[in-house]
Amino acid sequence: MRVLGLISGTSHDGIDAAVVDFVTSAGFASEGVELSGTVLAATSVPYAPELRARLIAALPPAQTTLAEVAELDTLIGQAFAEVAADMAAKVGGVDAVCSHGQTVYHWVEGAHALGTLQIGQPAWIAERVGAPVVSDIRIRDITVGGHGAPLVSFLDELLLRARAGTSAALNLGGISNMTVVSDTGLYAYDVGPANALVDAMIVEHGLNDLGYDEDARVARTGTVDDALLTAMLADPYYALTPPKSTGKEHFHLAYVQSHLAAQGREIPVADVIRTLTELTVRTVARDVQAAGISFLAVSGGGCRNPLVLDGLRAALPDTEVVLADELGAPADDKEAILLALIGWCTMHGVPAIVPGGTGAREPRILGTITPGAGPLVMPEIIAGLTSLSLQAASAS
Repeated sequence: MRVLGLISGTSHDGIDAAVVDFVTSAGFASEGVELSGTVLAATSVPYAPELRARLIAALPPAQTTLAEVAELDTLIGQAFAEVAADMAAKVGGVDAVCSHGQTVYHWVEGAHALGTLQIGQPAWIAERVGAPVVSDIRIRDITVGGHGAPLVSFLDELLLRARAGTSAALNLGGISNMTVVSDTGLYAYDVGPANALVDAMIVEHGLNDLGYDEDARVARTGTVDDALLTAMLADPYYALTPPKSTGKEHFHLAYVQSHLAAQGREIPVADVIRTLTELTVRTVARDVQAAGISFLAVSGGGCRNPLVLDGLRAALPDTEVVLADELGAPADDKEAILLALIGWCTMHGVPAIVPGGTGAREPRILGTITPGAGPLVMPEIIAGLTSLSLQAASAS
C-alpha cells in the first residue's frame, strides 16, 4: 500500500510530504506482521507568504475569530491538497493519505492534555487526490489519558527497539521532543522549545525573509547572555516529569519579551538569538545526560543548525549523536514518514500509540477517515507490527 504522509509542524513554515510504499511479510495478519517501507518521494513546500502571515497572526497568544479559523481551515486544506496531488502524480498514484494538518492550539492544564486542534480540512485533499484521507490523529490519544504527543514515539520505538542499552530519538521542530528506549521500556515527551523562540525573534525583527536562522548566521554574531539563559532555564515546565507536552501556547514571542523585560536592560538581538539557541542545547543535553542515553538520533529542522548539533555533541561526549538517517528515516522527512505509517496503521486497524510514549492508558487506532472518490474499502485487519524497516527508493 502506498501512503502519502503530510504534516506542517510547530514551525508552521510549510508542508512536509512523503510517499511510502509499505509491504508486509508473508506472515499471519492475526499474529502481527513485519513491515518494510520504501520512501518513494519526499518534499517540503513552503506556505505562501500571505498564508503563513495570516496563520502566525492567528496563533496563541493572539486573539482571533471563528471566521478566521474557518477560512484558514479551508486555505490550509487547499494548500495541503495541492501538495498531495503533486506528490501522488509524481509516484503514479497513492492508495491513502494521512494528513496531520496544522496545529493551532494544544490545550494542556497542569500535567494533562485536554484537547488539541489541527486545521487543514481533509475533504479538500480527498477531493483532489481521490484517495481516502486519515486526519485528526491526535485527539483519540488524549481521550485515553495521553498527551496526543509525541506521536513519533511509535515510529521511534520500532526503529530503536533492537539497540542495546538506552537509546533515544530527538526531533527538533518548533518544539523539541524525545523518545527514550531502553531494556526496561519506553517513555517520550516534549523537552521544550527548539526553533520556536528563535523563529519568533527572526520574524519579529525582520532579520531575513526565511523566518528562521539559516545556518545559525544570526546566532553566530551574538554571544550567550548568561543571566537571561539562567532565568529561562528556571521555567517550571522543565521540572515536570514525563509524560508532558507543550507548544507555542507557552513558548512564543511574548514569552521571550517578558523575560527580556524582567532583565531590565537592553540585550542585543543577536545575543538574544544566540541565547535562545543555547537554551535548546542546554535543555536537551541535561535530559539526555540524566537518562544515561548512549545513542541519540536527531531529526527536524533544528538538526540543520550547526550551533545546536555541534553544541549537543560537545555537551554530550559520552553519547553518540547522529542524524536519524542512520535509522533509515531521513532527518528532514521523518515526521512525514511517521504520518504515512500512521495512515497505514489506521487503514489496517493497527493502534499507532505506544502508551509509554504519550501517557495513554491503552493503545488506540488513531484518526478519522474521509472517503476518497469511490466507496471506502478497507484492507485486511492486522493485529500489529513486529518490526519495521525503512529504505529509500533505488535511483533509476
